[in-house]
Amino acid sequence: MGISKDIIFKRPFELELLRRMADIVILALAAHVSSLLYFNKTLNSTAPIYTILLYLCCALAFFMFPHSGLYGSWRGRFMPLMLWRLSTTWGLILLIGLAFSFAIHRVGDLSRLWLICWYLIGTAMLGAYRIAVYFVLRYLRAQGYNNKRVVIIGYGQTGQEMHRRSQQRDGYGYEVVAIHAAPNEAADPTDPTVVRITKLEQIPDFVAKHNIKEVWITLPMSASASLLDLQYLLRNALVDIRWVPDTLGLQMLSNRMVDFLGLPTVDLNRPVSQGLRGAFKHFLDKIFAAAVLIMLAPLFGLVAIGIKWSSPGPVFFKQARLGLNGKQFMVYKFRSMQLHQEHGKVAQATQGDARITRFGQFLRRTSIDELPQFINVLLGDMSVVGPRPHAMQHNLMYEELLDMYMARHRVKPGITGWAQIHGLRGETDTLDKMKKRVQFDLHYIQNWSLLMDFRIVAWTTFNGWTGKNAY
Repeated sequence: MGISKDIIFKRPFELELLRRMADIVILALAAHVSSLLYFNKTLNSTAPIYTILLYLCCALAFFMFPHSGLYGSWRGRFMPLMLWRLSTTWGLILLIGLAFSFAIHRVGDLSRLWLICWYLIGTAMLGAYRIAVYFVLRYLRAQGYNNKRVVIIGYGQTGQEMHRRSQQRDGYGYEVVAIHAAPNEAADPTDPTVVRITKLEQIPDFVAKHNIKEVWITLPMSASASLLDLQYLLRNALVDIRWVPDTLGLQMLSNRMVDFLGLPTVDLNRPVSQGLRGAFKHFLDKIFAAAVLIMLAPLFGLVAIGIKWSSPGPVFFKQARLGLNGKQFMVYKFRSMQLHQEHGKVAQATQGDARITRFGQFLRRTSIDELPQFINVLLGDMSVVGPRPHAMQHNLMYEELLDMYMARHRVKPGITGWAQIHGLRGETDTLDKMKKRVQFDLHYIQNWSLLMDFRIVAWTTFNGWTGKNAY
């Protein structure tokens, strides 16, 4: 059973920006083509309202198309629905443009027939572009590229139907590699290469060892005991988990439901910070980090001199951390301690720690030692706001001691966070301290908004750089 060739589309935020820019280019091209066909001259040679309308509608499309779900993953979903959303959203944008021309008293200079021509050509070009991409992706996925390996839990009628649909529609790129059947589900998969997992307790290890990307839970509502067991077993799984409930369970759910392979599913493990708002957060992070690094460059130079003066060794301290979905990266800080060996165990800094230099005490008390992490933000490994990244040894220890601990890694770690502005920073010498920090981190992930990020940044700027627990 080979590893699927999941080697493309590793930078979703940059990919979405490129797709949005491609749509703008297509709409601009469609406007010029419409002008040549209708007026037999370039758009620049027409009345100014046409150029104004072009800029306005392209700007509206840049921000309105994402709200129609045109840039989310359509893997396993209904292609005609996307084309319908595309045509209706584009039509609404042109109606707004028409209303704008009326408001500035230039509607008399605008040809409504040209506007209809632009709508039809724009819709055709945008649709043709998406259909072409759709069939290219279907071909690539049929060849084994960008496939997602799946485990199905529950192999009754619903589980078998999900399996059958994923096999028949190979262009969606789902490869069912294992199933777990309840005791009363005697059916075996028709594909002999599909592994049958006999015990629920074996699923987390199988997911971790076999590059599983998604888990589909198709157990009936009557299997509530198994659902509770699964909730516990998969609490640290850094993969997408989908629940396909039975019809009776639909009216009882309050989670976000989506159409998937023609069936209603519930996303159980997808942070709210994904999608358009998450992309906006990503780019704000990059802009903010670049601005901070430029403005604080003189301070970085002075700190580097102070570190070299205080003790021999490098200016920066770097250490492995877990990032988004468990991806390992190296976090950067200003070195505040004398060079020493950890001997396989990370010892947190304590009050009066002899390893900390005198200049390092100042850096840690003021949190200046954390500023190089803006480099990590610029590299895309961290966010300005998010759960603080912990040492690798601490992750291994607490993932078994605290439920939902590893769920912190479903978002990017941050320089500051909801827990930190509430005083939960510094040494976690007791389990209760770490438990409270994780609770605040999970509250942030579940209730995230851009406004919440702005509040955390503002609080950190004016109140959060120093504290009694920072040593």
